[in-house]
Amino acid sequence: MRIRVYYEDTDAGGVVYHANYLRFCERARSEAFFSKGTSPQRGERHFVITHMEAYFKAPARLGDLIEVQSSVSHMGHASLVIDQTITLEGKTLFSMKGTFALTNAQGQPCRLTAEEKALFT
Repeated sequence: MRIRVYYEDTDAGGVVYHANYLRFCERARSEAFFSKGTSPQRGERHFVITHMEAYFKAPARLGDLIEVQSSVSHMGHASLVIDQTITLEGKTLFSMKGTFALTNAQGQPCRLTAEEKALFT
């Protein structure tokens, strides 16, 4: 997914504010669902992040057209590990690995259905 860096994404120096890299990754994860005609909200169920490792390698700046790439590196019964990388012209700026659990309205883990698993393969 390509994203243009706008003024609102940056600090006073025109560099992307650190928390916005996570927002860019969230947009890409949501878009992965939308592009398949579905939503990240699964009725009464939804994904919550339970663990994250983030690596800031180089800054993105105002006006940059960045690319966010996502891939599932592990799928459990009720969780996913998603690796995401933000690049600019082939250079890695940011990467993260996040574990996401599927939970019900009460916050309890739920098993991924076969249909949900198929979304990630």
